[in-house]
Amino acid sequence: MILSSMRNVVFGYDDKPVIENASIDIAVGEFVGITGPNGAAKSTLLKLILGLLKPWSGTVTLNLDILQGNKLSIGYIPQQVASFNSGFPSKVIELVRSGCYTKMGLFRRFGPEQEAIVERSLKQVGMWDYRNKLIGDLSGGQKQRICIARALAQEPNVLVLDEPTTGMDTESKVGFMQLLRHYVDSHQCTVIMVTHGLEEVESYLDRIIHLERKEREGWQCLTTTSCSAHFGPEA
Repeated sequence: MILSSMRNVVFGYDDKPVIENASIDIAVGEFVGITGPNGAAKSTLLKLILGLLKPWSGTVTLNLDILQGNKLSIGYIPQQVASFNSGFPSKVIELVRSGCYTKMGLFRRFGPEQEAIVERSLKQVGMWDYRNKLIGDLSGGQKQRICIARALAQEPNVLVLDEPTTGMDTESKVGFMQLLRHYVDSHQCTVIMVTHGLEEVESYLDRIIHLERKEREGWQCLTTTSCSAHFGPEA
């Protein structure tokens, strides 16, 4: 079942297109990797899929009928999550708790159910023991993990990650990819991930959208299922 569809999408910066005639389908409960060299418009493609950027032409649609009246919840982890400075006043557990507000609202009290979600999310990324630390005192890799925990606390239908394993060691990367695979298989969560390290994650993915530049051509989108697109250099 299709969750998101792009049809003949064109987008660019200033007056120069970087994505031309892109047509891509994302299925429900699919683990998709978007990969390619620097400048291949990976993050731009991701933002178009999410509706964070409006295409110059073409359409991007979400199939909300599959939610059966429930609200679509998207957990989004951007590339630059390690920007909290040393003076950032929030504790780790406070930030992860804020992920629950998307479902429960700002004015409802936290109960045992929400506290259990927060604890589980932090333990899944190996950060429970740091729950009372100030975010600004953590390393870049640790900040990455707590942002992932916050997204998991939302219990999203769709989890979108832009280079999520930056700053993680090999063991942590493997554990994280196993966690994402579990969410896809057990919760029918759709996961879309931009990544450079394809060799480290390929075995966990259902499908790869690879942006590759062909000689005398623009960027091409190569995938195991239907996809026709040309990409120009990203701004």
